Amino acid sequence: MRFAIKTRPEHQTWEEMRDVWVAADEIELFESAWNWDHFYPLSGDMAGPNYEAWTMLAAMAQATKRIRIGCQVTGMIYRHPAVLANMAATVDIISGGRLELGVGAGWNQMECDAYGIELPPLKERFDRFDEGVEAMLALLTEKEANFSGKYVTLTNARCEPKPVQRPHPPVTIGGSGPKRTLRAVARWAQQWNMIVRGDISEWTNAREILARHCADIGRDVSEITCSVNVRLDDGVEAAVEQAKAFRDAGADLAVLNLPHHAKPESLAPLAKAFAPLA
Repeated sequence: MRFAIKTRPEHQTWEEMRDVWVAADEIELFESAWNWDHFYPLSGDMAGPNYEAWTMLAAMAQATKRIRIGCQVTGMIYRHPAVLANMAATVDIISGGRLELGVGAGWNQMECDAYGIELPPLKERFDRFDEGVEAMLALLTEKEANFSGKYVTLTNARCEPKPVQRPHPPVTIGGSGPKRTLRAVARWAQQWNMIVRGDISEWTNAREILARHCADIGRDVSEITCSVNVRLDDGVEAAVEQAKAFRDAGADLAVLNLPHHAKPESLAPLAKAFAPLA
Protein backbone atom coordinates (compact mmCIF):
# COMPACT_ATOMS: atom_id res chain seq x y z
CA MET A 1 0.00 0.00 0.00
CA ARG A 2 1.10 3.57 -0.77
CA PHE A 3 0.36 6.63 1.34
CA ALA A 4 -0.60 10.28 0.95
CA ILE A 5 -1.74 13.11 3.20
CA LYS A 6 -4.69 15.46 2.92
CA THR A 7 -5.18 18.78 4.69
CA ARG A 8 -8.66 20.22 4.89
CA PRO A 9 -8.10 23.91 4.07
CA GLU A 10 -10.64 25.06 6.65
CA HIS A 11 -10.28 26.54 10.14
CA GLN A 12 -6.49 26.77 9.99
CA THR A 13 -3.87 29.13 8.65
CA TRP A 14 -1.98 29.06 5.39
CA GLU A 15 1.29 28.80 7.31
CA GLU A 16 0.09 25.72 9.20
CA MET A 17 -0.83 23.90 6.01
CA ARG A 18 2.27 24.99 4.12
CA ASP A 19 4.57 23.79 6.88
CA VAL A 20 2.84 20.39 6.99
CA TRP A 21 3.15 19.93 3.21
CA VAL A 22 6.82 20.94 3.34
CA ALA A 23 7.39 18.38 6.11
CA ALA A 24 5.59 15.67 4.12
CA ASP A 25 7.78 16.53 1.14
CA GLU A 26 10.77 15.30 3.16
CA ILE A 27 9.20 11.95 4.10
CA GLU A 28 9.52 9.33 1.38
CA LEU A 29 6.50 7.30 2.50
CA PHE A 30 4.12 10.09 1.49
CA GLU A 31 3.81 10.13 -2.29
CA SER A 32 1.23 12.89 -2.62
CA ALA A 33 -0.55 15.68 -0.73
CA TRP A 34 -4.13 16.82 -1.32
CA ASN A 35 -6.56 19.57 -0.44
CA TRP A 36 -10.25 20.00 -1.34
CA ASP A 37 -12.28 22.32 -3.56
CA HIS A 38 -14.78 24.20 -1.40
CA PHE A 39 -15.38 27.86 -0.58
CA TYR A 40 -16.98 27.33 2.83
CA PRO A 41 -15.86 25.02 5.65
CA LEU A 42 -17.59 21.66 5.75
CA SER A 43 -17.36 21.31 9.52
CA GLY A 44 -17.72 23.58 12.52
CA ASP A 45 -18.43 27.26 11.96
CA MET A 46 -19.60 27.75 8.37
CA ALA A 47 -18.50 31.39 8.64
CA GLY A 48 -14.92 30.30 9.36
CA PRO A 49 -11.99 30.44 6.93
CA ASN A 50 -11.53 28.10 3.98
CA TYR A 51 -8.82 28.53 1.35
CA GLU A 52 -9.38 28.27 -2.41
CA ALA A 53 -7.97 25.05 -3.82
CA TRP A 54 -6.07 25.94 -6.97
CA THR A 55 -4.30 29.08 -5.84
CA MET A 56 -3.22 26.99 -2.84
CA LEU A 57 -1.91 24.25 -5.15
CA ALA A 58 0.14 26.75 -7.15
CA ALA A 59 1.75 28.02 -3.95
CA MET A 60 2.37 24.47 -2.70
CA ALA A 61 4.00 23.65 -6.03
CA GLN A 62 6.60 26.30 -5.22
CA ALA A 63 6.94 25.35 -1.56
CA THR A 64 7.64 21.64 -2.24
CA LYS A 65 10.10 19.75 -4.44
CA ARG A 66 9.22 16.04 -4.55
CA ILE A 67 5.73 15.23 -3.37
CA ARG A 68 2.90 15.08 -5.90
CA ILE A 69 0.07 17.56 -5.35
CA GLY A 70 -3.64 17.51 -6.11
CA CYS A 71 -7.16 18.57 -5.25
CA GLN A 72 -9.55 15.91 -4.01
CA VAL A 73 -11.52 16.82 -6.04
CA THR A 74 -12.20 19.86 -8.19
CA GLY A 75 -15.90 20.58 -8.69
CA MET A 76 -16.50 20.83 -12.43
CA ILE A 77 -19.43 23.17 -11.83
CA TYR A 78 -17.19 25.89 -10.39
CA ARG A 79 -14.93 26.58 -13.39
CA HIS A 80 -15.29 26.30 -17.15
CA PRO A 81 -13.39 23.19 -18.32
CA ALA A 82 -11.18 25.26 -20.65
CA VAL A 83 -10.20 27.54 -17.77
CA LEU A 84 -9.51 24.52 -15.56
CA ALA A 85 -7.34 22.94 -18.26
CA ASN A 86 -5.19 26.07 -18.42
CA MET A 87 -4.94 26.15 -14.63
CA ALA A 88 -3.87 22.51 -14.57
CA ALA A 89 -1.21 23.02 -17.23
CA THR A 90 0.21 26.00 -15.35
CA VAL A 91 0.31 24.24 -11.97
CA ASP A 92 1.91 21.18 -13.56
CA ILE A 93 4.65 23.39 -14.99
CA ILE A 94 5.18 25.27 -11.71
CA SER A 95 5.51 21.92 -9.88
CA GLY A 96 7.87 20.41 -12.45
CA GLY A 97 5.34 17.76 -13.44
CA ARG A 98 3.89 16.73 -10.06
CA LEU A 99 0.20 17.54 -10.52
CA GLU A 100 -2.58 15.02 -9.96
CA LEU A 101 -5.66 16.39 -11.77
CA GLY A 102 -8.55 15.60 -9.43
CA VAL A 103 -12.07 16.23 -10.75
CA GLY A 104 -15.66 15.50 -9.80
CA ALA A 105 -19.12 16.58 -10.86
CA GLY A 106 -19.70 18.80 -7.80
CA TRP A 107 -22.48 18.66 -5.23
CA ASN A 108 -22.51 21.51 -2.70
CA GLN A 109 -25.89 23.22 -2.95
CA MET A 110 -25.14 25.74 -0.19
CA GLU A 111 -22.04 27.08 -1.91
CA CYS A 112 -23.78 27.28 -5.25
CA ASP A 113 -26.74 29.16 -3.76
CA ALA A 114 -24.44 31.60 -1.96
CA TYR A 115 -22.41 32.40 -5.08
CA GLY A 116 -25.18 32.24 -7.65
CA ILE A 117 -23.62 29.23 -9.36
CA GLU A 118 -26.11 26.91 -11.02
CA LEU A 119 -26.15 23.38 -9.65
CA PRO A 120 -27.91 21.41 -12.39
CA PRO A 121 -30.01 18.30 -11.76
CA LEU A 122 -27.96 15.15 -11.34
CA LYS A 123 -28.20 13.85 -14.93
CA GLU A 124 -27.26 17.18 -16.46
CA ARG A 125 -24.48 17.61 -13.93
CA PHE A 126 -22.89 14.34 -15.04
CA ASP A 127 -23.46 15.11 -18.71
CA ARG A 128 -21.58 18.37 -18.15
CA PHE A 129 -18.88 16.49 -16.25
CA ASP A 130 -18.35 13.98 -19.07
CA GLU A 131 -18.09 16.75 -21.64
CA GLY A 132 -15.83 18.75 -19.36
CA VAL A 133 -13.32 15.95 -18.89
CA GLU A 134 -13.19 15.27 -22.64
CA ALA A 135 -12.70 18.96 -23.39
CA MET A 136 -9.93 19.32 -20.81
CA LEU A 137 -8.02 16.33 -22.11
CA ALA A 138 -8.31 17.62 -25.66
CA LEU A 139 -6.87 20.99 -24.61
CA LEU A 140 -4.06 19.39 -22.62
CA THR A 141 -2.98 17.04 -25.42
CA GLU A 142 -3.81 18.65 -28.77
CA LYS A 143 -2.23 21.67 -30.46
CA GLU A 144 -5.68 22.96 -31.32
CA ALA A 145 -8.72 21.38 -29.70
CA ASN A 146 -12.15 21.16 -31.24
CA PHE A 147 -15.12 19.86 -29.30
CA SER A 148 -18.81 20.19 -29.93
CA GLY A 149 -21.01 19.12 -27.05
CA LYS A 150 -24.33 20.18 -25.65
CA TYR A 151 -22.68 22.21 -22.89
CA VAL A 152 -19.05 22.70 -23.96
CA THR A 153 -17.74 23.97 -27.29
CA LEU A 154 -14.11 24.39 -28.33
CA THR A 155 -13.19 25.90 -31.68
CA ASN A 156 -9.52 25.72 -32.64
CA ALA A 157 -8.85 26.23 -28.93
CA ARG A 158 -5.30 26.37 -27.63
CA CYS A 159 -3.85 25.66 -24.20
CA GLU A 160 -0.21 26.73 -24.16
CA PRO A 161 2.20 25.95 -22.77
CA LYS A 162 1.35 22.28 -22.41
CA PRO A 163 1.86 20.51 -19.07
CA VAL A 164 5.14 18.81 -18.29
CA GLN A 165 3.50 15.41 -17.90
CA ARG A 166 2.55 13.72 -21.15
CA PRO A 167 0.09 13.00 -22.49
CA HIS A 168 -1.44 14.92 -19.55
CA PRO A 169 -1.34 15.00 -15.73
CA PRO A 170 -2.92 11.85 -14.27
CA VAL A 171 -6.66 12.22 -13.77
CA THR A 172 -8.22 11.35 -10.42
CA ILE A 173 -12.01 11.05 -10.33
CA GLY A 174 -13.74 10.99 -6.97
CA GLY A 175 -17.07 9.40 -6.14
CA SER A 176 -18.93 6.11 -6.12
CA GLY A 177 -22.01 6.52 -8.30
CA PRO A 178 -22.38 3.13 -10.00
CA LYS A 179 -23.78 4.30 -13.34
CA ARG A 180 -22.08 7.58 -14.16
CA THR A 181 -19.11 8.20 -11.87
CA LEU A 182 -17.57 4.74 -12.01
CA ARG A 183 -18.14 4.58 -15.75
CA ALA A 184 -16.28 7.89 -16.09
CA VAL A 185 -13.45 6.48 -13.97
CA ALA A 186 -13.16 3.50 -16.30
CA ARG A 187 -13.02 5.77 -19.37
CA TRP A 188 -10.62 8.49 -18.25
CA ALA A 189 -9.07 8.11 -14.82
CA GLN A 190 -5.65 7.00 -13.70
CA GLN A 191 -6.84 7.10 -10.08
CA TRP A 192 -10.20 6.59 -8.40
CA ASN A 193 -10.90 7.95 -4.93
CA MET A 194 -13.80 7.01 -2.71
CA ILE A 195 -14.67 8.35 0.72
CA VAL A 196 -16.18 5.49 2.70
CA ARG A 197 -18.59 6.51 5.43
CA GLY A 198 -19.85 3.05 6.34
CA ASP A 199 -18.64 -0.52 6.12
CA ILE A 200 -15.67 -1.49 3.97
CA SER A 201 -18.09 -3.49 1.81
CA GLU A 202 -19.19 -0.15 0.31
CA TRP A 203 -15.72 0.16 -1.19
CA THR A 204 -15.38 -3.45 -2.34
CA ASN A 205 -18.81 -3.34 -4.00
CA ALA A 206 -17.94 -0.12 -5.81
CA ARG A 207 -14.62 -1.55 -7.00
CA GLU A 208 -16.41 -4.59 -8.42
CA ILE A 209 -18.70 -2.27 -10.38
CA LEU A 210 -15.67 -0.31 -11.59
CA ALA A 211 -14.05 -3.55 -12.73
CA ARG A 212 -17.15 -4.40 -14.77
CA HIS A 213 -17.16 -0.95 -16.41
CA CYS A 214 -13.48 -1.45 -17.27
CA ALA A 215 -14.19 -4.89 -18.75
CA ASP A 216 -16.96 -3.41 -20.90
CA ILE A 217 -14.45 -1.11 -22.61
CA GLY A 218 -11.54 -3.54 -22.65
CA ARG A 219 -9.54 -1.90 -19.88
CA ASP A 220 -7.74 -3.65 -17.01
CA VAL A 221 -8.96 -2.22 -13.68
CA SER A 222 -5.45 -2.71 -12.28
CA GLU A 223 -4.33 0.22 -14.45
CA ILE A 224 -6.29 2.49 -12.09
CA THR A 225 -4.92 3.39 -8.67
CA CYS A 226 -7.74 2.77 -6.20
CA SER A 227 -7.47 5.13 -3.25
CA VAL A 228 -9.41 5.60 -0.02
CA ASN A 229 -9.45 8.28 2.65
CA VAL A 230 -8.44 7.28 6.17
CA ARG A 231 -9.37 9.60 9.03
CA LEU A 232 -7.25 9.93 12.16
CA ASP A 233 -10.11 11.06 14.39
CA ASP A 234 -10.12 7.88 16.48
CA GLY A 235 -6.35 7.76 16.88
CA VAL A 236 -3.41 6.47 14.88
CA GLU A 237 -3.80 2.83 15.94
CA ALA A 238 -7.40 2.67 14.71
CA ALA A 239 -6.42 4.40 11.46
CA VAL A 240 -3.63 1.86 10.87
CA GLU A 241 -6.11 -0.98 11.32
CA GLN A 242 -8.53 0.68 8.90
CA ALA A 243 -5.78 1.16 6.32
CA LYS A 244 -4.76 -2.49 6.72
CA ALA A 245 -8.32 -3.63 6.10
CA PHE A 246 -8.51 -1.56 2.93
CA ARG A 247 -5.12 -2.84 1.79
CA ASP A 248 -6.26 -6.43 2.28
CA ALA A 249 -9.41 -5.60 0.29
CA GLY A 250 -7.33 -4.36 -2.64
CA ALA A 251 -6.85 -0.62 -2.11
CA ASP A 252 -3.63 0.78 -3.54
CA LEU A 253 -3.36 4.17 -1.82
CA ALA A 254 -4.45 5.39 1.61
CA VAL A 255 -4.91 9.16 1.89
CA LEU A 256 -4.42 10.12 5.53
CA ASN A 257 -6.80 12.96 6.40
CA LEU A 258 -4.85 15.06 8.88
CA PRO A 259 -6.64 16.80 11.75
CA HIS A 260 -6.88 20.57 11.86
CA HIS A 261 -3.72 22.29 13.11
CA ALA A 262 -1.53 19.22 12.51
CA LYS A 263 2.09 19.94 13.37
CA PRO A 264 4.97 19.21 10.99
CA GLU A 265 6.72 17.18 13.68
CA SER A 266 3.71 14.81 13.87
CA LEU A 267 4.35 13.44 10.38
CA ALA A 268 7.48 11.39 11.05
CA PRO A 269 5.81 9.32 13.83
CA LEU A 270 2.76 8.97 11.60
CA ALA A 271 4.88 7.63 8.76
CA LYS A 272 6.60 5.21 11.13
CA ALA A 273 3.22 3.83 12.26
CA PHE A 274 1.99 3.22 8.71
CA ALA A 275 5.28 2.10 7.16
CA PRO A 276 4.77 -1.63 7.92
CA LEU A 277 1.77 -1.59 5.55
CA ALA A 278 3.81 -0.20 2.67
